[in-house]
Amino acid sequence: MSPERNDLPERGPVRAPAWLLDRWPGRIAVNSAAGCVRIDVFDRAMTIAAQLFSSVLPILILLATWTGASAADATAEALRMPDESREVLDDAVVGASDAAFGVVGVLIVLVSATSLSRAMTRAYTAVWALPRPRNRLGSAWRWLAAVVALALSVVLVRWLGTLGDRLPEPQAWRSGTAFAADAAVAVFVPWVLLAGAVRPRPLLPGALLFAVTMLAARPASALWLPRALESSAERFGSIGVAFTYLTWLYAVAFCFLVTAVVGRAIATDEGRLGRWFGS
Repeated sequence: MSPERNDLPERGPVRAPAWLLDRWPGRIAVNSAAGCVRIDVFDRAMTIAAQLFSSVLPILILLATWTGASAADATAEALRMPDESREVLDDAVVGASDAAFGVVGVLIVLVSATSLSRAMTRAYTAVWALPRPRNRLGSAWRWLAAVVALALSVVLVRWLGTLGDRLPEPQAWRSGTAFAADAAVAVFVPWVLLAGAVRPRPLLPGALLFAVTMLAARPASALWLPRALESSAERFGSIGVAFTYLTWLYAVAFCFLVTAVVGRAIATDEGRLGRWFGS
């Protein structure tokens, strides 16, 4: 039996009918609901959304500044930026020089971005009922690896999708690459932040659920986000754009946490599927 399954009783007694807990769907539903309540999923999702906004976006702008206009276009497309925001990003890329993002500037951006990694580490320790890890200097590379992986995945999914435009089934290619990237990120980020305390196999159920959720969420956001950004930009300017992005990031962070909780419930279940993922 895996060490993760031993954490299950720490969630406290779950009040549910015996017939419900005797069935696999009932156990997963009850334990997932209890897990969401235990970690305060709504508050944690808002915290992570705010950290994503203040950490990932500066790294994307930094990468666009380094690599030129093509990366800026990819970043703008991936974030569904309205025309006003695209012009600001283009001006920043064109007007940037080597002094604009020197070594000190890069270090400031990266060090600030690690606040996202620390917030996600606290979230994952709550999800998996692990002791809160100590903040050590030796963990800095893990924080950087996680936040850079999150930032690169935003542009990488868009870039891989464009490669499949010439294939016979471009939509299937885009969906497949997005699914693989989302699943890989959802396994890598908690694994690296928790320093391997939870192995990749128990993380797979949550990662696959997150990837499936994003398959449905991406087309919906592709329809809603550009219109919402344009409307917010016209009515409220840059502040409206920022709040719209925060709303979108909150939805993504909420899905990320809920699927992680459900994934843990599956991996720590006493049934056959739980024994396979937790072995």
